[in-house]
Amino acid sequence: MAKLSLQLKLGQSLTMTPQLQQAIRLLQMPVMELNAQIEEALETNLMLEQEEPPAAETPDTNEETTSDVIEGDELDPGWDQPTAPSGPDNDFQSELPDSSVESLREHLLWQLETEHFSPREVVAGQAIIDSINDDGYLTQALEDIVVSLPSEAGFSIKELEQTLSKVQTLDPAGIGARDLGECIALQLSMLHEQEPGRLLALNIARNHLDLMADGEFDILRRNLSVADDELQLALALIRSCHPKPGSAISNTSPEYVIPDVYVRKQDGRWVVDVNKSTSPKLHINQTYASALSGGEAHSTLRSQLQEARWLIRSLEIRNETLLKVAICIVQRQVDFLEHGEEAMKPLVLRDVAEAVEMHESTISRVTTNKYMHTPRGVFEFRYFFSSQLTATDGTGESSTAIRARIKRLIGEENPLKPLSDNKLTALLEAEGSKVARRTVAKYREALKIPPSSERKKRAAH
Repeated sequence: MAKLSLQLKLGQSLTMTPQLQQAIRLLQMPVMELNAQIEEALETNLMLEQEEPPAAETPDTNEETTSDVIEGDELDPGWDQPTAPSGPDNDFQSELPDSSVESLREHLLWQLETEHFSPREVVAGQAIIDSINDDGYLTQALEDIVVSLPSEAGFSIKELEQTLSKVQTLDPAGIGARDLGECIALQLSMLHEQEPGRLLALNIARNHLDLMADGEFDILRRNLSVADDELQLALALIRSCHPKPGSAISNTSPEYVIPDVYVRKQDGRWVVDVNKSTSPKLHINQTYASALSGGEAHSTLRSQLQEARWLIRSLEIRNETLLKVAICIVQRQVDFLEHGEEAMKPLVLRDVAEAVEMHESTISRVTTNKYMHTPRGVFEFRYFFSSQLTATDGTGESSTAIRARIKRLIGEENPLKPLSDNKLTALLEAEGSKVARRTVAKYREALKIPPSSERKKRAAH
């Protein structure tokens, strides 16, 4: 006879509320696209209203902006007004970030390198990513993809299915789906298991999406044997999902960059401010909300009220998340702000994820197309991330710092006797940086600096 026993197991899992899911989707948008999304919501949702800015107010009575003060490893919360520079700062670099914007493929490959994929999963993952279109959908069958992989590697369909499941956890949410139903189901699966309406929404996404698309809500309600309130809640969850997640990653160059946060030094301390002027302040239309509470509401208005509350909370979460991540980055990269690229510290997604207690995939979303205004220039959040190399004393060094040193050494060389990659390797080691020659060559090429032989020819002419 089998023996019954009760066991207690501890574990961790990623759960997301609808508000957080929507906030993360908003986080992926550049500022102009975010404002367009808000304008659309204001036009289509009767429950939303925009607060009018107060007239003729002095800066001291203007809108409160959350900020935090950083000094060394200390972090003290504060409430300061953001001070956006009125003109170019003398300390600014003349070079702003490259105007080219990362493609969806580059965005996914970057995550493939920074997330926890085994070497075989990286190979399979690259093949899968190559088959994902700009909307974020997988356009080839796994049977076709496995044929494109090296036959001697012996990849199986099962391996590709497992790798696809991991790729589908990357940013943006819903990536790698084979149809709209799977795309929405992937996004809904990120919600907490106890989230009201989640199971019903998953059922609709997987089995009844055609009825929802045709507006056959009465048939849908009868087939599923659910009340109208239950159905409206599930439909609201589905509508909060992005039907084309790949389009969240822009493939076009922005005309200009609006910083999401400002970083400045004030009284010897580093201050981080969220740029709240980038989006209008919203609130619920109390006239319509009161009518609902009196029992005179239509199901559509109830759904709009729920969506309005989610949007307002999502914008709050957006600012809170941006601030947390920006503070963490600035804390880790104070030396860069003080001394420049050669002082950049190694930083990976996991470091920030652990510090702010969020999942790595969330940090990946937060750091994409978000910009930080600093005394050294305007940088994308992801600029501050780099892999770690081991120095001669055993400590970790940033690959960004190594590249900066290579650039400095070449800039200081005798043009008629340029430094070879071997010589650069020796000089870096003398400075305490243990780097392989092939890595030096790779970084030099990434800096678009020709080899020593070509540099010598140019100098001779």
